[in-house]
Amino acid sequence: MAEKKKDTAETKEKKPKKSAANDEQLKKLQEELQQQKDLLLRTAAEFDNFKRRTEKEKLAAAEFTSANLLKKLLPVFDNVDRANAADKDSADYAKGVEMIVKMLTDAVTDLGLVAIGEVGETFDPQLHEAVMHIEDENLGENVISSVLQKGYKIGDTVIRPAMVQVAN
Repeated sequence: MAEKKKDTAETKEKKPKKSAANDEQLKKLQEELQQQKDLLLRTAAEFDNFKRRTEKEKLAAAEFTSANLLKKLLPVFDNVDRANAADKDSADYAKGVEMIVKMLTDAVTDLGLVAIGEVGETFDPQLHEAVMHIEDENLGENVISSVLQKGYKIGDTVIRPAMVQVAN
């Protein structure tokens, strides 16, 4: 029995040591957990700031692009106003309207706008919308015989497909 009491006494002495080591380890883990929580909160805040900043940049880029577009079109608007104030029966009026059309065409061409859909082209469903079909022996298979409404693209993006009449 004396040995049992001796073992119990030693066990009691060892338990407090383990408990102190466990408390120290628990404290370290809690500190590490707190650091990870802080890191997570900071990362989340940085991400929110990043989203806000990129949204502002995207809006600023869109506004800049719109401003450049309108800057190119302002001379056309000025000439339309002048033409509207002019005598509509004069020969200069028709010439002025032709000049306005040319200015507008040049402005949008400078911005990268390309007209698509010409008579004689091969029909391409990516670029053209066939709204009519005719049989014509003079034209080949799937050839555009008439353009009802011009189409436009910028780069590889089709803004509006051309409405066309297709032969055969």
